Amino acid sequence: MNGVMDGIRVLEVAEYTFVPAAGAVLADWGADVLKVEHPRRGDNQRGLLRVGGQDNTGAINFLMEHANRGKRSIGIDLAKAEGRELLYEIAKSSDVFLTNYLPATRQKLQIDVEHLRAVNPKIIYARGSALGDRGVERDKGGYDSTAYWARGGSGMGGKQMGDAPSMQPGAAYGDSIGGMTIAGGIAGALFARERSGEPSVVDISLLGTGLWAMGCSLTGAMLAGGAPAIPAGARFMNPLVGLYATKDGGFLMLTMLQGHYYWADTCEHLGRPELARDPRFATAEEFAKHSEEAVQELRAAFASATLEEWRGRLATMKGQWGPFQTLQQVATDPQVLANGHIVDVEAGDGSTFKLVASPVQFDDRPPQLRRGPEHAQHTEEVLLELGLDWDRIASLKQLGAIN
Repeated sequence: MNGVMDGIRVLEVAEYTFVPAAGAVLADWGADVLKVEHPRRGDNQRGLLRVGGQDNTGAINFLMEHANRGKRSIGIDLAKAEGRELLYEIAKSSDVFLTNYLPATRQKLQIDVEHLRAVNPKIIYARGSALGDRGVERDKGGYDSTAYWARGGSGMGGKQMGDAPSMQPGAAYGDSIGGMTIAGGIAGALFARERSGEPSVVDISLLGTGLWAMGCSLTGAMLAGGAPAIPAGARFMNPLVGLYATKDGGFLMLTMLQGHYYWADTCEHLGRPELARDPRFATAEEFAKHSEEAVQELRAAFASATLEEWRGRLATMKGQWGPFQTLQQVATDPQVLANGHIVDVEAGDGSTFKLVASPVQFDDRPPQLRRGPEHAQHTEEVLLELGLDWDRIASLKQLGAIN
């Protein structure tokens, strides 16, 4: 069964990527996700023309497709009483309400927990925020770059001694991870409601998700009294954990935590079997003692061939390693394609485009993806399903409550 969320309706009032990405995952899993957009301007993200150094001016809006695939879009003005009443009507038949609006806005628009529960006592209310729904900064907005990456510790975690902190590696990086986390929280809340009959309020923040991503290192730092578990820029005692450059400027990541156990096999694959018999590296104790010398030997060896050459030569190596790939290389990686992590989506004009699937799969099948909706594309369709007649739809349009 691929559509594990078939029959679940999600009512989404959210913009940008963090929370909409959760709706996209739920749509991948089969849920009917109704995205409420402002009737005139739509989701503000529709207007972003350049993000993360990439132009977003083509026929396919990659920001919107990533976070909104498979949804239906309805244009409703929630600032109007008639628009709110319409939202409440939709909420009556919805299982989940999903939002990233700030507390003051939720109250102003009357879409907070108490408002939705007044019309549907069993609705699961899921809210995503930058910094959490409690504390003095609960009303403060933010992006993944500020809350997940910078404040959550990831940026400084990758910092080398003397260097500035690194920028997050891609657009909506923390947003996408956070959206997957929200989807998991909603799945748990649906399961609990099925068993107990009681709905939950689900809270996920970019800050909390960022802390979870750094959880192992953060726990180590706290146990160490606040000092980093591994000082920035420090060399591991294990030479088989680290980054190595290749002849053509590529990079390999080695992560063989039982370093000396893999040393002889690694040396064999490097074409340097004599290093396994070298007295400096012959025992685990000597291997650790002469780790810097082992690093120098590895650097010289890896610099002797290109990344593609190493990919072939290391294919049968026992230890754990991976190539650093560009996005173009990731898109054609045979293992990525074999597992259905990138799929073809119908563009609506007879052509297709490629989209990254959410990573959870059921019953050995990747999800079947549908492209994201145009702004307010499904307003009339959804309202007719709710039982509104054309006279009321026309009246709501005249009032500006819908698109």
